Amino acid sequence: MLVQLLAAAGVLAVLTAVPGPDMAVVTKRAVACGRRDGLRTVGGITAGLLAWGVLTVAGLAAVLAASAVAYTVVKLAGAAYLAFLGVQALLRSRRGGAGTPTAGPAAQGNPWRTGFVSNLFNPKIAVFYTGLLPTLAPSGVPAHLGMALLVLLHAVLTLTWLGAYVLLLTRARAFFDRLAVRRAMDRVTGVVLIGFGLKVATTQP
Repeated sequence: MLVQLLAAAGVLAVLTAVPGPDMAVVTKRAVACGRRDGLRTVGGITAGLLAWGVLTVAGLAAVLAASAVAYTVVKLAGAAYLAFLGVQALLRSRRGGAGTPTAGPAAQGNPWRTGFVSNLFNPKIAVFYTGLLPTLAPSGVPAHLGMALLVLLHAVLTLTWLGAYVLLLTRARAFFDRLAVRRAMDRVTGVVLIGFGLKVATTQP
């Protein structure tokens, strides 16, 4: 069982480290609002994974993965939300002082909710949890328990990886506080988020 868990941890670590919508959302938040908001966004993303884990163990994620209509609804909602975040970043890049301490966090909304919603409306997590995760579950334990262990492992890896990323990113906050750099980062993350939104909208289950 230990060997199987270690192998599963390796696969999950690789998948967690691959840049995706979660990292783009965290980058946008950490650069615009600082370490605290970045970490709270990571907390929301992790909570979203745990929510998907509960749905998976309960069997509801399998229904979503198997239903074309349900998958499409969640997919389009997630794509729209990512595009909304991207447009927000692009609009902010055109405003001179949008990233200042007095205007930044208040204009961004709740960071935990941002992370949670962006992850919860990612139907690929449902497909991943119902398709790949069962193949990684350790033998010798009940299926539900094995899946729960893997979900918790994935959540811990995500929290650790993205949390460390926020800490590294915000150590260079003086650099990112420069107006020209902030505008450039807002434009880049805005385009990336919109791109991920389009990718999610056009991806098949």
